[in-house]
Amino acid sequence: MPIFSNTLNWFAQVSACAVRLTFVALYFMCTTANAADKVSVGMLRFVSSGPMFLAMERGYFREQGIEVEPKFFEAAQPIAVAVVSGDIDFGATAFTGGFFNLAGAGQLKIIAAQSKESRGFEGNAILVSNAAWDKGFHQLKDFSGKSLGISQIGSSFHYQIGQLARIAEFDLKSVTLRPLQSLPNMVAALKGNQVDAIIIAPNLARPLVAAGDAHLLGWYSDYDEYQFGGLFTSARTAKERRELTRRFVQAYQRGCSDYAVAFMNKDSTGARIFDETSDSAAKIIAPYVYPNEPTEHGIALVKSSAFPADPQARLDVADIYKQISWMKAEKLVNDTVDPALTLDLGFVQGHFNVPK
Repeated sequence: MPIFSNTLNWFAQVSACAVRLTFVALYFMCTTANAADKVSVGMLRFVSSGPMFLAMERGYFREQGIEVEPKFFEAAQPIAVAVVSGDIDFGATAFTGGFFNLAGAGQLKIIAAQSKESRGFEGNAILVSNAAWDKGFHQLKDFSGKSLGISQIGSSFHYQIGQLARIAEFDLKSVTLRPLQSLPNMVAALKGNQVDAIIIAPNLARPLVAAGDAHLLGWYSDYDEYQFGGLFTSARTAKERRELTRRFVQAYQRGCSDYAVAFMNKDSTGARIFDETSDSAAKIIAPYVYPNEPTEHGIALVKSSAFPADPQARLDVADIYKQISWMKAEKLVNDTVDPALTLDLGFVQGHFNVPK
């Protein structure tokens, strides 16, 4: 009997151990299955990146099982290159000629909208240096014979001066374009009177004007509207990690909706309305864009510098076709680039002006 009893005890211990090991194995399997997908996102420290900041801080990505690591850049074009190289997974910034060339070669896909220039909202500012202003540079037509600091050839700033030349009827070739590689370099060149003008985001423009370091010639949106930026990823990610990309876009759309509710309201006179919702959103965005400003001042700057954004992240597709056409004419984009192939419109419903 003792031998039989010991045998039973031994089997009981082994069985209990097996059960514990099974539970441990199942626990680790479930933990692994539920682990968040980690992705990195390239962007600029601009208020126009606000929808991404809101989605991150309000937990919308976490709810989709995604952990986001932000990566910050000093110009738009390097973000596109980083997505293609695999250094980052997604990018949200302005379109450039280099971007369209990479997308046309099958490397990138635009999957949602970021910011846009829209009449009635202050987007990019056209700034004139103090020295140029003192010499009479007071209106758009005065660009002729002047210099413009831009980040890179083919940048969004390059595109915008091209449209301003068309609208104000001055010759783009009469403007000396000086590629300075980064936004801080553009700001420094204007302050130092090394260039006559720059076109730059409002969160950088307003402090320059307030400090007396530049003069505001006008807002780009006073003259033209266009789809300024977008959310994009590599063609490979859009195809092979489609479910992850779908979840990422859904979380991002919630950030866009919050952003629009906070900053895009107007009263009957067309004046923008800000309330507690605006303050709450601006408080989240301000540390990313104005890390060195006191909280209240940062909140005020965010509200005054908020680009328009579609609440569902829908693109103005026809305008992207227009941008590519202009850049082809300026030899900034290859003639072989098919605009349709730069887009993957399946992640967002209801895009605007989709060509037949």
